[in-house]
Amino acid sequence: MTIISLPGGSSEYLGGGSGYDGGRKITYFSNSYVLGLTLVAGFGGLLFGYDTGVISGAILYIRDEFEAVDQSSFLQETIVSMALVGAIIGAAAGGWINDTYGRKRATLLADVIFIIGSLGMAAAPDPYVLIFGRFLVGLGIGTASVTAPMYIAEASPSEIRGGLVSTNVLMITGGQFLSYLVNLAFTEVPGTWRWMLGVSAVPAVMQFVLMLFLPESPRWLYMKKSKAEAIVVLSKIYDPFRLEEEIDQLASTLEEERLRKNAVSYWDVIIVKEVRLAFLAGAGLQAFQQFTGINTVMYYSPTIVQMAGFNSNRLALLLSLIVALMNAIGTVLGIYLIDMYGRRKLALSSLSGVIVSLVLISVAFIMGSSGSTQGYYGWIAVFGLALYIAFFAPGMGPVPWTVNSEIYSQSYRGICGGLSATVNWVSNLIVAQTFLSIADAVGTGPTFLILAAIAVVAFVFVMVYIPETKGLSFEEVENIWKERARSSNSNKEPLLEHGR
Repeated sequence: MTIISLPGGSSEYLGGGSGYDGGRKITYFSNSYVLGLTLVAGFGGLLFGYDTGVISGAILYIRDEFEAVDQSSFLQETIVSMALVGAIIGAAAGGWINDTYGRKRATLLADVIFIIGSLGMAAAPDPYVLIFGRFLVGLGIGTASVTAPMYIAEASPSEIRGGLVSTNVLMITGGQFLSYLVNLAFTEVPGTWRWMLGVSAVPAVMQFVLMLFLPESPRWLYMKKSKAEAIVVLSKIYDPFRLEEEIDQLASTLEEERLRKNAVSYWDVIIVKEVRLAFLAGAGLQAFQQFTGINTVMYYSPTIVQMAGFNSNRLALLLSLIVALMNAIGTVLGIYLIDMYGRRKLALSSLSGVIVSLVLISVAFIMGSSGSTQGYYGWIAVFGLALYIAFFAPGMGPVPWTVNSEIYSQSYRGICGGLSATVNWVSNLIVAQTFLSIADAVGTGPTFLILAAIAVVAFVFVMVYIPETKGLSFEEVENIWKERARSSNSNKEPLLEHGR
């Protein structure tokens, strides 16, 4: 029987594992060492979030400086989305980098690339150098998006893993909020957008320095490098009783790896049924996170506010700051709820509110006057944006990243984590690259109605396909997919334990 204390002070009984670490309840704040690892790794999320938010304000001033950008929606979309192209490549390569060189080296590499890209953007003499800088930044955040949740999950007790991984999402939303504050701070400074983009190098430098003093992921160390080093790290995370349990589980996992005849490959994600089932769940959540519109709101919220009739750049940024604050507050709530109510229930509740909010935004734009929706309908649109964030942030913000950090077996965690993050970034790119064009073609209101319809499909997907993983060990989660594979004609397709 497991008893855990949650961030808000309540307790809950869970089925698997031990809820006591040597007679002591495991809580979100009970181990400062684990929390420190989480916060430093979470700087990767801060970079992700800052870049997401800062470009939404910077693009307003980039348009003012470069006439070609101001006259081309496609060029605006390319500046915004080129970071996503880089992130797709960074995430795809990030899985292999993590498995081969470890989570720590992957983080350091991501920081270096991000710093170079940030400084390149700040000094860009034309839109095309700016676009290249955005690509480099994307490589860094793509790699970090794979590495940070994986590193945190592998250093977290299972009872509070959801909350700790969600801290990375809090850093993302905190970075978005910080970016809007920076945007407002630099609105009257010469070279406005250059400062907005260049400042993003600061957290990357901070993470690089701090990461030099942190250990490698204990699970990666145990499986790939040194059992002794892994045990040293694990001893700082668990008390002796729980430490023995964790080492036994790792030893069992390592023995399974040695019994497999074939090396791990990307092809296994397709041909090995239990791996494929897990990947489809993780990748599906990542795709729906984007196609339900979150980064449409975060990339283009000032533009959407202006579409609603509020034409001042500064007012648009100020209203968008409120949206970003709602996002950060909602994520804090998600940290509290994800280990209390579980991933599945939280995602379903979140999607229900997202559907209502998107319909409200759509109606506000459709019903507004053709010349301007400022006034009654304009404020309804802004309220709808805030309501959307209030529902999205606690659920569909952290749930996809948390689920993807825990549903894959140790051998496939890097590969599948990288591929699912790539799905997230590809989906992100599609949304970012097409939102303004679709809004121009069919109208802003119908565009949000399309997003609402996708959210309905996402609700059905979570209801039917996503299992609950709250409080389970990595090995227990792996068994879920083995059982699902067996129950659906598993004799016709290879399983990991059958000769692999």
